[in-house]
Amino acid sequence: MVDPRVSQLAKIIIQYSTRVKRGDIVVINSSGTEAVPLLKELHKLALQKGARYVEYSISVPDISRDFYNLATKEQVSFFPQHELDLMKKATVYIGIAAADNSMVLANARQENMVLYTKMMKPISDERVKHTRWLVTRFPTHSAAQDAKMSLEEFESFLFSACNINWQKEAIKQEELKRLMERTEEVKLVASDTSLTFSIKGMPAIKCCGRQNMPDGEVFTAPIKDSIDGHITFNCPTIYQGKEYTTIRLKFKKGKIVDAASPGKDKELNKVLDTDEGARYVGEFSLGVNPSIQFPIRNILFDEKIFGSIHMAMGNCYDECNNGNNSAIHWDMVKLLKGDGKIFFNGKLIQKDGRFVHPKLTSLNPK
Repeated sequence: MVDPRVSQLAKIIIQYSTRVKRGDIVVINSSGTEAVPLLKELHKLALQKGARYVEYSISVPDISRDFYNLATKEQVSFFPQHELDLMKKATVYIGIAAADNSMVLANARQENMVLYTKMMKPISDERVKHTRWLVTRFPTHSAAQDAKMSLEEFESFLFSACNINWQKEAIKQEELKRLMERTEEVKLVASDTSLTFSIKGMPAIKCCGRQNMPDGEVFTAPIKDSIDGHITFNCPTIYQGKEYTTIRLKFKKGKIVDAASPGKDKELNKVLDTDEGARYVGEFSLGVNPSIQFPIRNILFDEKIFGSIHMAMGNCYDECNNGNNSAIHWDMVKLLKGDGKIFFNGKLIQKDGRFVHPKLTSLNPK
């Protein structure tokens, strides 16, 4: 018997998020085998909605690790044209992450991962620009352990963060979107953080269940050369299989001029040297999911934590293009609960992780 929460999530993804309709070409990829229950429901619903073709695949993280460790430069650089051809035809893409070990790539060859990321960028660009795409997670023992929960507890956490009324959330996010689009200067003040930048003229994008699941943020992008000051991201982040518990960045005219993380300075700076754009910021966002209150070492959830902000080092999104291009897009999260203030044009709009601006208090969890 299918867990009704899985069925509800599949319906949200197919009917609301990706809006599958007759004639669509749908691509579903699961990273890990444990998401088969969700994959089956998505496949069935897509067919029932009249999709002309549904392609599904399951990738195995352990095999990816072998690839990074064993492949020659020539093998890593081989471009899978067939994947690009399929993505050019696809109208809907759904990606599910369900790895049974979040650290499987921790000791994989970093240079091969960086090279592969660069080489695959045309395919990821095609997906983002030309499909109605969504990425999500499925509860696994590994994810539950990362979150310091039992599997049953993590299932409840995940489904409560995903299976909500996203139409209502979209309405509540509208005021924040409007305020951000009227803002010129942003200032962040918190422990070991003093950062200013401009978002003048940049659009703000509501994230209300269309492309991420769970969702719950409103993002924009800073003017590329406007960031000055320093910030310490106090939320753990895993990137290319390595965990960074604290990242401190210093900016001058938009560029990261100093980057440090305890015990991982070399690895951090190697990623930030991927290309010119990797040392600039492509996204600034406020997390507003009312059901996510603490980090679980999974960025799809952590970047939505209510009372947090995050910034992405590297590539910007087309919807909010500040001119920064990069092969990486690395989200780094700062929790502001109990210690942090956000100012828009000199006016305090959030304190200690709760909105104080009168037009935004409806976003605060009850």
